Amino acid sequence: MIIAMVTGNVWATRKEDTLNGLKLMIVQRIDPTCGDAHESFIAVDCVGAGIGEQVLVVTGSSARKALPNFDTPVDAAIVGIIDQVTAQPGA
Repeated sequence: MIIAMVTGNVWATRKEDTLNGLKLMIVQRIDPTCGDAHESFIAVDCVGAGIGEQVLVVTGSSARKALPNFDTPVDAAIVGIIDQVTAQPGA
């Protein structure tokens, strides 16, 4: 799983049919020990996350399994909204 910050939305009027009705969010991976931001990518929102929230993201086959239709072409899915992270620097 990846800890990320939701930074925006993506709207696409034309897309693969199985993506209809899914909310696409821009997320940026963050390092929980120091807060450094890393790459941004698109994830399907399965839990109703909003901009500015820290979330748990799964990728690959785990992302597809988070959706009702396992054949949906996704690489990343938001599966949790984080309330708190406790991590030791350098761990």
